[in-house]
Amino acid sequence: MTITGGGVFWILLALAVAAVVLFFEHLMELRRAQIDWQDFIKGVVNVLSRGNTDEALAICEDTAVPVANVVATAIRHSGGGARALREAVDAQGRAEVGRLNRRLASLAIMGQVAPLLGLLGAVIGLMKAVVLVNSDVIVTKAALMTASMEALVPAALGLAVAIPISVMHGSLCIRMDRIVVELEAAATSIVGYVSAEAQLAARQPQPKAGEVRQ
Repeated sequence: MTITGGGVFWILLALAVAAVVLFFEHLMELRRAQIDWQDFIKGVVNVLSRGNTDEALAICEDTAVPVANVVATAIRHSGGGARALREAVDAQGRAEVGRLNRRLASLAIMGQVAPLLGLLGAVIGLMKAVVLVNSDVIVTKAALMTASMEALVPAALGLAVAIPISVMHGSLCIRMDRIVVELEAAATSIVGYVSAEAQLAARQPQPKAGEVRQ
């Protein structure tokens, strides 16, 4: 007897393959997004302290990770006031988190859909079994077992697919939460530095008209 689950069986297999591919792609993306943000901030601050704003921005662009993008936003908005600076950094942080969360949401949807597809396959298989039993022809044991397996296999496969997807989604969520915490800490650090430098520059006396600064 060949174990089959009808068309739902193949849909669930395709869903499982897609989930595995999506998991590893997102895992690699999250690994690339994680850096030692404290060392990165120190390096950028050292460059900024020498007045090399363009070099600091170039470092951020070359690094191309969420922390670097947030730091670059803080540098670009350093002259717009504390409130505008914080709003720009917060908006960039939300954009970075949203970009990383897109695939994570897709994986969560797959985990929710898999058992429902299994249940659908089970209902279809049971309907076939009922129709077969109520038919006028003599029902053989093999035919009844085949109809029963078409109901049981999708249900079991739906759970077998959903459970690993839930585990994969949970592991990615843990990594994502760590990145968000690091992103918030980096944003607070760079905003604090930029704000302090702006306040220090504002306290310095400005030369009077016609007076040459030494």
